[in-house]
Amino acid sequence: MIEAAKIWNEPNNKSHWDILIDPDWQKFAVTAIAAAKAIRAVHPTLPRVLGGISPIDPRFIENMKSRGVLDHVEAVAVHGFPLDWNLWKIDEWPDKLAEIQAVVSVPVWVTEVGVSSFGADEVQAWGVRRTAELLVGRAQRIHWYSLYDLPATWEATTRHKEAEGSAYYRHFHMGLLREDGTPKPALDAFAQHAPMMGLCQWFHFEDHRLDDAVRWMRRLGVRHLRTGLSWADSFRPNALDWFDRQMDALSEFDVTLTFCFTPEHRGIAPHHTSPPLEPEEFAEFCARMIERYCDRAGRAPSRSTDLQGAPLCAP
Repeated sequence: MIEAAKIWNEPNNKSHWDILIDPDWQKFAVTAIAAAKAIRAVHPTLPRVLGGISPIDPRFIENMKSRGVLDHVEAVAVHGFPLDWNLWKIDEWPDKLAEIQAVVSVPVWVTEVGVSSFGADEVQAWGVRRTAELLVGRAQRIHWYSLYDLPATWEATTRHKEAEGSAYYRHFHMGLLREDGTPKPALDAFAQHAPMMGLCQWFHFEDHRLDDAVRWMRRLGVRHLRTGLSWADSFRPNALDWFDRQMDALSEFDVTLTFCFTPEHRGIAPHHTSPPLEPEEFAEFCARMIERYCDRAGRAPSRSTDLQGAPLCAP
C-alpha cells in the first residue's frame, strides 16, 4: 500500500532542481504547495513528505517554512551519504537530524542513506552496521539506498556526469546487490536490521529488475519501500501499463511514493530538473496517481482513465 506521498527528490540539489532558474526556491515552494493541496484533495489522511533534502541544510527548511510549505506536509525528509559525497563524518548523523528537528514540528524521515562499495565491499558492510546504530530509534523512517547497483550501461540521474570525477562513478556501486544480482557482504549486514531499516529503490521505466527486487525484499523481510513515479515518464508510450505493473508488484509493501522529474516539454528549461511551466500540471499528476494507486478506507482504487484524463476514482 502507499503509506506516504513524497514531493520531489532533493529539491535543494542542483542535480535534481535547477537552482539557476530558481535560486531562492520560490518556484519550488509554489510547486510543492500545489502538489500537497492536490494530494490532500483526493486523500484526506495520506501523509505528505517534503524532500528529501540533500545537502542537509536547515536554511533550506527555514526557507520552506517562511513560504508556507511546512503547513502542507506531515514530515520532512533528509538524505545523507557521508562516506561518499557529503563533507561530514558518519558519526554526525544524530547532529544532522537534530539540526532539522530544531526548525520543524513534524517528524524528520531519512528517505535515502547509503554507502557505496566503490572503494571496498567491506566499507559498505561496515557502513550499514554503523548507520543502523546511529539512526534506528532516532528517525521514524529510514530507507537504505539501494537494493541494486546501477547497471553500468545506464546513466546516473545527475546533470553533471563525468565532470563530477569519481563522485559520479560511486552512483553505480550503492546497491546491496551487484548489477548481476549477486549479493555483496553488505546484504547480510542489512538483513539484520530489516524491517527497522527499509529500502529506497528507484525503478526505471520498464525496469527488468522489478520482479527479482520483490523476491529479494520478501526474503530480507523488508516492510518499508521508497520508490517513485516520474512525471516525465508519464508521457512515454504505454506509461500507464508500466505504472500499473510496478505498483501492483509493490502492493504488499508500505510504499513512500515520490513524485518528481519534469517532462522536457513542460519545464521552463528542457530538462528533468527544471521548474514546471505550470505547477498545477505537476500537482494534477500527483493527484491522479494517488487516486489510482491509493486504497482509501478499504475501497480498492479505480483505474478508469488515462494519465492526462478525468477523475480516476468512482464516486
